[in-house]
Amino acid sequence: MDIKQIQDLIRFVSKSGVNEVSIEQENFKITIKTNEAPTYVNASIPTHQPLAAAPAPQPVSLPSAAPAAEAVAVADTSNLITIKSPMIGTFYRSSSPDKPLFVNVGDEISTGSVLCIIEAMKLFNEIESEVSGRIVKVLVDNASPVEYDQPLFLVEPK
Repeated sequence: MDIKQIQDLIRFVSKSGVNEVSIEQENFKITIKTNEAPTYVNASIPTHQPLAAAPAPQPVSLPSAAPAAEAVAVADTSNLITIKSPMIGTFYRSSSPDKPLFVNVGDEISTGSVLCIIEAMKLFNEIESEVSGRIVKVLVDNASPVEYDQPLFLVEPK
């Protein structure tokens, strides 16, 4: 298969509503999946052009999370530091449901303290504090999707 045939196949799969297509030949295998975050294209032939990928679904932000963040912003937060999400993913307050929360409101934190975990594409990323202080407010519910640069915590600096 050449790159044009692969691009045509990707367009066909995205328009047809088919969830998955796999093609195998002697030294070539390609799998195209839809309705999943990443689209997998496995090709073992050398090429100098990048393979075109089907558009990935856009992350959905919760409408209730934004008004809550705005309501807090209206309060006197001039002396508070906002810790924001460094990535898109799912926000978790503990490493597993049976483990204690990393931080609670009122907890003292220092630089490097683990505040939460954000899961992105099956990778669990520990989010560490870049400031020292006291947690004043947790702005996101556990197991909620978060956007890049979305406020997660309000911290009163030391």
